[in-house]
Amino acid sequence: MIEIEIPGFGKLSLKHIVLDYNGTIALDGKLLNGVRDRLIELSESLNIHILTADTFGIATLELKNILCKLHILKPSNEDIQKEDYIKSLGYENIVAFGNGNNDHRMLKAARLSIAIIGREGCAHVAIQSADIIVTDINHGLELLLSPLRCKATLRF
Repeated sequence: MIEIEIPGFGKLSLKHIVLDYNGTIALDGKLLNGVRDRLIELSESLNIHILTADTFGIATLELKNILCKLHILKPSNEDIQKEDYIKSLGYENIVAFGNGNNDHRMLKAARLSIAIIGREGCAHVAIQSADIIVTDINHGLELLLSPLRCKATLRF
């Protein structure tokens, strides 16, 4: 668990990290550099959940040796499936990461949400639904590895 008290934002008691796959932690189906190491480190504090349609069919292979739950989405209503997944875990203990139109509902539902503007870009609805916006997934993951950075960003 990661706990952070943030003035004006409230207390975070995070148990789960839910991440979109393509565009967020991967590009063209392959994990981005640095992500594997950071996820392995975060797995010591958080339950890791990866949500994907697995467009390239290699997510299982790419996530090998990372303690995580991979959830393959059905071909339609991905935004609703992602939101429902968040709700099933108990949104108050979740940090979610995403970048696409189909991520905005899960970002809105999570207690803490981080939008990633990476090489694939970021949908404006994802940006509007996020608490924090970063330009690199590794920077976003580092916010959790160094929680005082979250506090500095979100405090009033």
